[in-house]
Amino acid sequence: MNLDSYLKNLKITKSGDKRESWDSYFLKIAEIIATRSTCFHRKVGAVIVKDKRILATGYNQPPSGFPHCDDIGCIRDDLNIKSGENQEVCYALHAEQNALMQAAKFGISTDDATIYVTHKPCSVCARLIINAGIKRVVYLNDYPDSLTDFLFKTSKISVEKHGGVIHEKG
Repeated sequence: MNLDSYLKNLKITKSGDKRESWDSYFLKIAEIIATRSTCFHRKVGAVIVKDKRILATGYNQPPSGFPHCDDIGCIRDDLNIKSGENQEVCYALHAEQNALMQAAKFGISTDDATIYVTHKPCSVCARLIINAGIKRVVYLNDYPDSLTDFLFKTSKISVEKHGGVIHEKG
């Protein structure tokens, strides 16, 4: 049988896509990225995606050139600061902030993108995500910051905890 004959008689059937969803795929990548973090308390990874293409990634870490927490220690532990309080007292940037800074550094537009994060963004990151033009947030684990939900809902950003929709833009 020659190629023309083969192609003419080829029967293509749709058996259904058995691969994992794009959301699961990008969240798995965010989990891998989080493993680069040197934070003692919470390892967070973020992936900014548009049209199923990765634009930028980030994990929680101090600024470039600054010692990591496993070298210098945790200022939050030293000052007995509780999780979710005084977020500005920390050597590290959040994963979302690092992903957004990577995009900015390399001139990559994040307008209309989706950000996949291992943890729900804090309200500081929520404001940055909104102003970066990101329209959808998908995350795996909760984070205790009710202002985040208010900011996203009011700004009509679609937010989904993987496996269920928290609220959609509308």
